[in-house]
Amino acid sequence: MSVPTMAPTQQALAAAATAKPHFVLVPLPAHGHLIPMVDLARLLASRGARASLVTTPLNARRLRDGGVDKQLLLEIVDLAFSPADYGLPPDCQNADKIADNAQILPFFLALHKLAPPFEAYLRALVPRPSCIIADWFNSWTAGVASSLGIPRLFFHGPSCFFSLCDLNAAAHGLHERVAAAADDRETHVVPGMPVSVKVSKGRVPGFLTSPGCKELREEAMAAMRVSDGVVVNTFLDLEDKCVAAYEAALGKPVWTLGPFCLHNRGTEDTASRGGDKPGVSESAITAWLDEQAPDSVVYVSFGSVARKLPRQLFEIGHGLEGSGKPFVWVVKESELASPEARVWLEALEARTAGRGLVVRGWAPQLAVLSHRAVGGFVTHCGWNSLLESIAHGVPVVTWPHFADQFLNEQLAVDVLGVGLRIGVTAPVMILDDDAPVPVLREGIARAVSLLMDGGEEAEERRRKAKAYGAKARRAMEKGGDSYEKLRQLIATFTYGTQAINMGTL
Repeated sequence: MSVPTMAPTQQALAAAATAKPHFVLVPLPAHGHLIPMVDLARLLASRGARASLVTTPLNARRLRDGGVDKQLLLEIVDLAFSPADYGLPPDCQNADKIADNAQILPFFLALHKLAPPFEAYLRALVPRPSCIIADWFNSWTAGVASSLGIPRLFFHGPSCFFSLCDLNAAAHGLHERVAAAADDRETHVVPGMPVSVKVSKGRVPGFLTSPGCKELREEAMAAMRVSDGVVVNTFLDLEDKCVAAYEAALGKPVWTLGPFCLHNRGTEDTASRGGDKPGVSESAITAWLDEQAPDSVVYVSFGSVARKLPRQLFEIGHGLEGSGKPFVWVVKESELASPEARVWLEALEARTAGRGLVVRGWAPQLAVLSHRAVGGFVTHCGWNSLLESIAHGVPVVTWPHFADQFLNEQLAVDVLGVGLRIGVTAPVMILDDDAPVPVLREGIARAVSLLMDGGEEAEERRRKAKAYGAKARRAMEKGGDSYEKLRQLIATFTYGTQAINMGTL
């Protein structure tokens, strides 16, 4: 006589009680979202859990080619994905493959087609996973988790500061009020914040707020509300008031487990996170930095998505040259598409030889930021980059572009005191950095000089950055808040308790 499939058998319960807790991670296929989820998977695996990362074939291949699965004891699972069904090129399986802004909405719509193969993968697992951790954007995982009775946490890439702003803005109708404002420069107070936060039309908090994305945003917010909690890459000592307020507003547990990047200690770890080979070998970059004085080098990078047009690229280069400071500057291959840009960059390299190092393509950012010679970072204020800088005690020049980056700037400059504004006031399109008034070389040179050698104010920024860096390390060490929260998270979703309480195995 067969046992009913919905009732847990003694054999299944016994297997569940002795098996490792199994976390299935579903990142958004975009570099800035994939990196912290890989780091989170590494953390879970290092503490005895089983970690599987589900992604598109392109990203799975990149991670395997980089040896991430072997280094991190991580299972990489690729799901069938057909972006061509939405008019996209077959290789458009990561945000870095989006060629123009018109492809952004189809890209997000195409990702919803991952739900059926994802469900098939989960159904084939015996026993079922302990918990799904899905990116906030991957709202399509909510229905799958619910139908299979698997707990689901969402991972939100930004800070708690930004996430609380977004939640409060939605709850109080701020988006509608800002949209109705006649003056784009008019500032509006974000309600319910433990510190004063003001935004204008171009800098209102929220993702998927562009025309045509309303339904996607509503789906993401609905999936957030039915989740079992949220994992955030931050640490309590960095934004304790916002963490408490976010947990109260969300009404769910907020698991602050970061900075994830500090779990990557060795050279192989720091290199593997990029998925691609660096434009200059890490050993060559390190050797160059070894020749520089402590805290003397400024690092310049604008993340994986935003691309500079030649005229802005030229201003950055001339500004770095004019600052007189040693620099490491990351320039994307896509920014050097024109012969004019390539010839100009070669001339700049010749003029700044010995003082400047240009890295074409991708740079091993953690290896750079953790080097003793690096004393400043010109950043787009993506949360990964900003948190990595803070975790390594490096103050920043803030140059936000879009999404959460203007609010991250407010956190860095006004709340934490580790940043200096370069002065941009309006967002730019993700793939078209053609601002009406680009940041000129004089402003860049001035900001770099003030960051690196700006007297008492510069010293105070550096002191605060190093103090937060020390707190970040303590949070990740045994007995630290992030360390203990990870232990509690794994314990919360152990198999035995889940199987017996839920009866799903």
